[in-house]
Amino acid sequence: MECTKCDKDAVMHAAYSGNYLCETHFLRSVERRVRRRVREDDLLPETATPEDPETWVVGLSGGKDSVVLTDILQDTFAEDPRVEMVALTIHEGIEGYRDESLDACVDLVEDLGLRHEVVAYADEFDLEMDDVAEQDPENMAPCAYCGVFRRDILSRYAEELGADKLLTGHNLDDEAETALMNVLEGNVEQMAKHFDASIGAFDERQDVEGMIPRAKPLRDVPEKEVALYAQLRELPVHMAECPHASESFRGTLQDLLLDLEEHHPGTRHSIMAGYEEFAALAAEKYRGDADDDAESVGECSECGAPTTREVCRKCYLVDAVHAAEP
Repeated sequence: MECTKCDKDAVMHAAYSGNYLCETHFLRSVERRVRRRVREDDLLPETATPEDPETWVVGLSGGKDSVVLTDILQDTFAEDPRVEMVALTIHEGIEGYRDESLDACVDLVEDLGLRHEVVAYADEFDLEMDDVAEQDPENMAPCAYCGVFRRDILSRYAEELGADKLLTGHNLDDEAETALMNVLEGNVEQMAKHFDASIGAFDERQDVEGMIPRAKPLRDVPEKEVALYAQLRELPVHMAECPHASESFRGTLQDLLLDLEEHHPGTRHSIMAGYEEFAALAAEKYRGDADDDAESVGECSECGAPTTREVCRKCYLVDAVHAAEP
């Protein structure tokens, strides 16, 4: 088939829009959506100046999503003195997986000339995910542990690096999966947190729980298009899937979404359109409840992080893993 916009051969068909795109128009399409999301989310405020630039910490895993995001952002802002980017990579300790993806990260940051920080679970928590998955003291999917540990490191190091924004490479599929997960689990409070942490307007969530605002400039781009972009641009990407991912609830929803999208193109976009409106209503309600309950938030007795418990979730899980060690 020929490209909808010119007479060149198409490299992809976007069934949800009906467009066939050649390589040139496809690459432009992905870049345009990312840059549009940057504008619509007001990532770069008017107050940013060369004398007082914004610091953006980008979570760089070496996978296709974070690599494509980092590449497009650097291409967009490399010459803009109002933005300083720092790549942050987390080494979870997964044999035969993370070491190779770290190599991809190193290749990318060297090519782009970015500052690169690497943090390991082994150094932070004295554990590795392979051991966590084997011991599983809480009888949970490995992703449940890893998600808590990753969020802790991202938040702490973003703060240490002086980040104004924390950017992650979540694509459209990731966000639609999260939306379905929250709905199917009946977790309205988590919808509110999801909105306030990463998908609401910045003027509504700058100071929510003292959190550094997160942004997901890739969240309008389907996963397959991200992969194709990386391939066509010949970016250094580690394409293997985490060996523990198949055990998660998210993996089940991923298969469901792919099937829905194949038979009903546009399903992911429709899910997110409705979900964001619903999550905004939930966030408004729970912000009020949070103000009423603010006095109940204290500090973790082990690490000092804000928590409503004596020990925060991260420290609880770390202690449980160590207690289960042979």
